[in-house]
Amino acid sequence: MSSAPPPTLDILGALPPAYAALWTAEARRFVADMNARFGPRRAALLQRRVERQKQFDAGILPDFLPETANIRAGDWQAAPIPADLLDRRVEITGPVERKMIINALNSGAKTFMADFEDSSAPTWDAMMQGQINLTDAIDGTIAFTSPEGKAYKLNPNPAVLIVRPRGWHLPEKHILQDGQPVSGSLVDFGLYFFHNVARLRAKGTAPYFYLPKMESHLEARLWNDVFDFAQDALGVLRGTIRATVLIETLPAAFEMDEILYELRTHAAGLNCGRWDYIFNFIKCFRNYPDYVLPDRGQVTMTAHFLRSYSQLLIKTCHRRGIHAMGGMAAQIPNKDDPAANDIAMKKVRADKEREAGDGHDGTWVGHPGLVPIAMEVFDRLMPTPNQITRRRDDVQVTAADLVKLSEGTITLEGLRSNVAVGLRYVEAWLRGNGCVPLYGLMEDAATAEISRTQIWQWIRYPRGKLQDGQKITSKLFRELLNAELNGLQKQLGAGYAERAFEQAAALLDRMATADTLAPFLTSEAYGFLS
Repeated sequence: MSSAPPPTLDILGALPPAYAALWTAEARRFVADMNARFGPRRAALLQRRVERQKQFDAGILPDFLPETANIRAGDWQAAPIPADLLDRRVEITGPVERKMIINALNSGAKTFMADFEDSSAPTWDAMMQGQINLTDAIDGTIAFTSPEGKAYKLNPNPAVLIVRPRGWHLPEKHILQDGQPVSGSLVDFGLYFFHNVARLRAKGTAPYFYLPKMESHLEARLWNDVFDFAQDALGVLRGTIRATVLIETLPAAFEMDEILYELRTHAAGLNCGRWDYIFNFIKCFRNYPDYVLPDRGQVTMTAHFLRSYSQLLIKTCHRRGIHAMGGMAAQIPNKDDPAANDIAMKKVRADKEREAGDGHDGTWVGHPGLVPIAMEVFDRLMPTPNQITRRRDDVQVTAADLVKLSEGTITLEGLRSNVAVGLRYVEAWLRGNGCVPLYGLMEDAATAEISRTQIWQWIRYPRGKLQDGQKITSKLFRELLNAELNGLQKQLGAGYAERAFEQAAALLDRMATADTLAPFLTSEAYGFLS
């Protein structure tokens, strides 16, 4: 028997009665045990990311792993899909904010991904209140009344709930163990699982998760071990948890089979996290002067490297008997401009028709108004609950396909858009809002990451030129940034001083003009959050 004292947590965040009810002695011990057991492996895997990036920087391109060829060639299957996840044709996503949860669960989508990650700014209150909101949603008691007096409550037969914890890279600074911040992933997962697994099972469902930003099958193995530990600790049958992995990093695209193999008793599917994937593509090739992407608006899912990855994902999932989920439609319906709305909705429809036609089993939308469009497309093109039996053996994707550069142009409007989106999103995030409507799109951290990394890339390399041949420089970037700030000052008047635009501009400037590309905007900005 070990004489070591049991692991404990030091909670620095405020604990009003509602939060204290989350952090019972049993819940603290559960999260502390997980973090003590798995925290060192998490740290080692994050360091492995750093070492792998050094290889990319040195000119060693990503490739399929020779040591796991037998897994890719093997004839194995993931565990059977639970009944309430068989039909996922339309999934809606959004932050763990109370009104959003109600509207999303009532939207008519098949599932709702409640997001502690990219669409939530991880303030202490947002993370804790999010846990309370989800438990209330499961209990069916969640309600909200707006300042204008409008009441919101759940309708019968809400969407199936899926939760996305924070990625492995994000800490929770309000909770320390041995003087160090614990894993945000384990806090989000641990509290949700501890308080809700019995509730969910009593309702005939189970704890379902989306897992973000993994870069290797070893990170998937860590999640699988966390799941086994959590289920054993609470006396729950292994395999009760089901997880869908977002393939939103380039290294993970080369390890899709291996990721599913590690999670095979818990796997529910893979998802094309397109925006983070583009961001990670830039980050992996940060040291390659020729790997300069064009305007974000030109990097669509028809680009060769993105279409290759999405089709490989479909083939991989269907071979293993699970869902291949399509990407996000971030458009916001525009009631004030019917012509612009018609153009935007046609783009949504075309994107969903491509996904359903390629063999995806479902898709994502970010606004309730897009649910009917996505549902109509998948109802028409996928009359069965899914199309997992469509194997796509015709798809042959090579390593070269996955790293083929997207062609296009860099425009002044594209640069100005990156500056505007980056500035406005970071400002909102610093005030605690991680899901921001901007220029007809619902933006989250992933699109802000594309904005700031593209600016960095265009400034740094000779190919960062506008169509007229003008080189994009720090000076040009700062001129546009100052123009945005001046415009906002005029627009907001006295209200400008109450906002965080100056702080956001300083952060964006520092990250966009730095000598080295920082891994994550959110990691850099987290210190400013309460």
